[in-house]
Amino acid sequence: MSQINALLNPKSIAVIGASADPKKTSGLPVSYLLKHGFKGPIYPVNPKATEIQGLTCYPSVEALPEAPDVGLVLLNAKRSIEAVRSLANMGCQAAVVLASGYAEAGEEGQALQDELKEAAGSMRILGPNTIGLVNLSAGIPLSASGALEVSELPKGGVAVVSQSGGILGALLSRAAGRGIGLSSLIATSNEVDLEVSDFVDYLVDDPHTKVIALYLESVRHPARFREVALRARAAGKPLVVFKIGRSEAGASAASSHTGALAGEDRVYDAFFRELGVIRVNTFDEFLDVPAVLVAGRQLAGRRVAVLTSTGGAGTLIADSLGVNGFDTPAPDHDTAEKLRALQGDTPTALDRNPIDVTLAGLQPDLLRQAIRILLESDSYDALIVIIGSSGLAMPDLVVGAISDSLATNNKPLLAYVSPYAPSTLQRLNRASIPGFSSPESCSAVLQALHFIGQPLQTFGELSEVVLPDVSTLPNGSIDEATAKQLFAEAGISVPPRRVVHSREEAERAASELGAPVVLKVMDASLLHKSDIGGVALHLNADTIGQRFEQMVSDVEAHVARRPDTFLVEAMVAGGHELILGANRDALGTAILLGAGGVTAELFKDTAIRLLPEQGGLTLEQAREMMQQLTTWPLLNGYRGAPRRDTQALAQAMVAFSALAAELGDRLTTAEINPLFVMPEGQGVVAADAVLVLEDGLENGLEKGATGGGAHG
Repeated sequence: MSQINALLNPKSIAVIGASADPKKTSGLPVSYLLKHGFKGPIYPVNPKATEIQGLTCYPSVEALPEAPDVGLVLLNAKRSIEAVRSLANMGCQAAVVLASGYAEAGEEGQALQDELKEAAGSMRILGPNTIGLVNLSAGIPLSASGALEVSELPKGGVAVVSQSGGILGALLSRAAGRGIGLSSLIATSNEVDLEVSDFVDYLVDDPHTKVIALYLESVRHPARFREVALRARAAGKPLVVFKIGRSEAGASAASSHTGALAGEDRVYDAFFRELGVIRVNTFDEFLDVPAVLVAGRQLAGRRVAVLTSTGGAGTLIADSLGVNGFDTPAPDHDTAEKLRALQGDTPTALDRNPIDVTLAGLQPDLLRQAIRILLESDSYDALIVIIGSSGLAMPDLVVGAISDSLATNNKPLLAYVSPYAPSTLQRLNRASIPGFSSPESCSAVLQALHFIGQPLQTFGELSEVVLPDVSTLPNGSIDEATAKQLFAEAGISVPPRRVVHSREEAERAASELGAPVVLKVMDASLLHKSDIGGVALHLNADTIGQRFEQMVSDVEAHVARRPDTFLVEAMVAGGHELILGANRDALGTAILLGAGGVTAELFKDTAIRLLPEQGGLTLEQAREMMQQLTTWPLLNGYRGAPRRDTQALAQAMVAFSALAAELGDRLTTAEINPLFVMPEGQGVVAADAVLVLEDGLENGLEKGATGGGAHG
């Protein structure tokens, strides 16, 4: 932490490769340090100059009069390595490496990045391929970003850590334009050494930072991120994340429904939700939400008052709130009477919300009083004030009227500026009034406030689950019969079944099991058996023989080889179809529950939870996942239908997750689809089973797994 502190608050800075031309990119860092008032020694290093912008220039790192706290390295990839080695040998605390051409450029670049890491020794590195950092609280820009051309950078309580260098400049300029104050901006980029979690850990203790905003491309070290995220929450510093890459979800998961449904992005959703991290959906929200959270106001409920002097804008806000699950109740009797008293003899409709108090939009004193009445009302948990075109004639008076009300109450108070008026938005934010130019932003920030106010869920102890021995299982796709036997040994019911190899054996199995039965081809390398004619339903001893011959022919036509192993299984009837799956990715093992059968990917009604480092789900977690489903009422006796055996479902989920946890890093995917949930008291039945194992975290899904749905 002392080295990270030296990086963000250096007493001296060396700029390696500084240009004597302040207009060049390599000349900008010295210009910006001087422009924004850095007080410590600045040591430009350039063998071709003796003086840069009035500062003594040194021919090499070794020629510096002292070891700087930070070295800002502006050289190309190969020369940066030698500069870093020289800085480390001098005892420099940290280096910022701007050069590209490292790991992002392929194998050769990765080799250079490894060399850079080795050259640094115990010195810390930010980057490479970074635009640097800006500590606005201390006025220290260690960057070449053109966004630093602005004369005034508003200081505030939001720290931004970004894995993209270009985003740093965009956020810096947008925040300045909106009047939103920042404490620091840090671009981690390639993260050869220092990564996002290191800076979150530091910022938790930074007195200038109240909210930490993260622009993420990936979480490279999930366990470390989990640790610092929980520490930030315990310290009362909300984490707001804008995670890009949503469109890639499930792209490599063609062989199982679970892989497609629990794609990488949806696992990130679950990961952040469990840690109490706010995930925003748009780039605008990435600034909007932290700007509101930094005020530290509490949202106790979902009842919102909308105060307007322009009816159309009020309707826009109310509609957006309603879509997002917020209530806009009319004023109670006492609140309405107080508002009516403000209006005097002016006719006013106070039996609705938005509350249209026309004169308040023109008279700041009336606006001030109306705001206080609504904030003090027990009918509302938050207030949105709409500034219409009439308010633009005297923006300072309107902003002042709203600002005067902030100290009277701790409820969230937002302002929506209906006309295009960026200067008014800037005035609002500089007065610590969150101001927005879209109705959707108002709803989004209230959603974030509501989310951050909820306690993290705690669940009971793990249930005892007797697990089968998995140590002898081979890698790759496990055949359905073996997978079902494992699930059965873990306590999950499966249908009676027989493995057969001929027509005669199939007929005998059907006779023993009784009608009706299912016939399936059993080959772990075949994808989605039903798509190649490998599944037949509603058979009996009289009909299975002919269907067996047909299946052999159909499958052989699709895969160009004759199948020789089949499964005959008693059909399951009367159950509600769900999918229960486990998928392993870089964040850990995700357990998925959803609407099942052949329509699993069509409806995408799922709940996802990441397993802890040890063990599976608790019964409470299993029940919570069930109740997240849109189709939960169908399990719980919707419109008089029989209740399903949700207790047996919860126990099956616990057993399944414990088995997934036992498999650990070997698990690629496991799936039961459909899992039939029978009427209450009759249990659950796993009608199909997928299990794919690998040595580690390699993605083996493409190597084959049976498809789920309708017994295959």
